[in-house]
Amino acid sequence: MAGNRDMYMMWGSGDSLETTMDLLTPKIADITAEGLSLSGDVTAEELGLSETDAVVQGPLAVGLDLRNVEGTVCVTGVVEGTAVRQCVRCLQEFEEPIAFSVRVAYEREAKQAPAVPKREDHRKKQVPPAVDAEADERNDDTYYYAGDHLDLAPMVREQIILAAPMHPLCRQECRGLCPRCGKDLNEGSCRCPAESRGGPFDVLRTLRPKAD
Repeated sequence: MAGNRDMYMMWGSGDSLETTMDLLTPKIADITAEGLSLSGDVTAEELGLSETDAVVQGPLAVGLDLRNVEGTVCVTGVVEGTAVRQCVRCLQEFEEPIAFSVRVAYEREAKQAPAVPKREDHRKKQVPPAVDAEADERNDDTYYYAGDHLDLAPMVREQIILAAPMHPLCRQECRGLCPRCGKDLNEGSCRCPAESRGGPFDVLRTLRPKAD
């Protein structure tokens, strides 16, 4: 991985655009059983990554190894960069390093044969078509391609979205916002009175009828 990145840094600036395009759309013919290594920087725009998907700061470093095994292209590698998250407690934005591994496979899309109308014989008992369980249960780590090139941008984009935490925190000890005045409690305590916590039977006491 480090060797591939050093090699990329040694290339001239004039090759950067071509290298990025080759990184995201490699030729199937160039991917052999011995493998093809790709590395470079890609931007959110090149990946089709919108702000609603994830906000990244600067380019992302992508290093991928591709191997063609009997028509199945196995892709492994690493994606690194910096994301801008919003803390779920204090709602402040913060920067978080991105570093996750990629391990997916690409299968060629099967060509669908044109439907040929057949004369039905109503004398025969019609049997419902069998359901292919393997085709129905698609592997989430399996992508499909057609033509002479792979399109890796949608896959990298999806992996970045999946790597985002469900509940991002700027730090584990974040105190969040005061539910009354909205002050950021990480900056200090607010002037709101402490909320008194009654016992579990306080509500029942309020429902007790008063004696005349």
